[in-house]
Amino acid sequence: MPASVLGPHAPSNRINVGAIGVGRISRGHDMPGIWKVDSARLVAVCDLDAKRVEDGKRLVNDYYAKKTGQPYSGVTGYADYRDLLANTDIDAVVISTPDHWHALITVAAVKAGKDVYLQKPASLTIAEGRAMSDAVHRSGRIFQIGSQQRSSPQWRYAAELVRNGRIGQLKTVKIGLPGDRRAGAPRRCPCRRRSITTCGSAPRRRCSIRRNACTRRPGTGGRVAAVRAVRRRHDHRWGAHHLDCAHWAMDTEFTGPVESGARPSSRSPGCGTCTARSGPRRAMRTAST
Repeated sequence: MPASVLGPHAPSNRINVGAIGVGRISRGHDMPGIWKVDSARLVAVCDLDAKRVEDGKRLVNDYYAKKTGQPYSGVTGYADYRDLLANTDIDAVVISTPDHWHALITVAAVKAGKDVYLQKPASLTIAEGRAMSDAVHRSGRIFQIGSQQRSSPQWRYAAELVRNGRIGQLKTVKIGLPGDRRAGAPRRCPCRRRSITTCGSAPRRRCSIRRNACTRRPGTGGRVAAVRAVRRRHDHRWGAHHLDCAHWAMDTEFTGPVESGARPSSRSPGCGTCTARSGPRRAMRTAST
């Protein structure tokens, strides 16, 4: 009997995980974070893009084949996340989709009895985030969001300094965010998938290869953590990290922001300045993107 069928990492003790969304953050960050854990096993990948599904299957199968020294083909591909969630052999999912799909898939996943790791930001709107939180609490499932920047010692130390007044009276917080590739002009996808399938709760737009392949999807406005800054920015992705840490340092993480706004920068296209009014203190904070 092979040793692999016994012990703490036996198949009966292993957590079977499905990856929903197989873009660059999934392939470069989320799936590698799972497959390096012996008590978990990636068994499924899901994406609307058939090429990404095949690329994801190949990536995971090749990793396990190299790790075990034997041919491996244990990863199943799906085009519809609902079919993946219907698989009772899957215990948990990692959701790495565009932002406007986060809440919808999370709610469906916990209703299906799956534990969830969700890429940040939590949702497209505050209402979606509230519905998602309520669904997680009702289900009793384990839920984690990718705000792991808080685990880095420099961010904890910075928050500690600010909270304890070590830098003096706090008046302004400035946050710098990186840019990203441009989506380009819409171009019809050869798959001819319907926009309602692609856009989810976001406004319906023509399906575009370049738009769907880029991190920045049009229709992802209304971010919770940050502000409506400027297109082609990482305000909705890196902003979820940096603005979260800013609120942590300001001790307003459970109260703000309650108001936000943005204006473009005349100095650099694709940059902007945003303001957020945080918590009951009603103090103005500024974030430059």
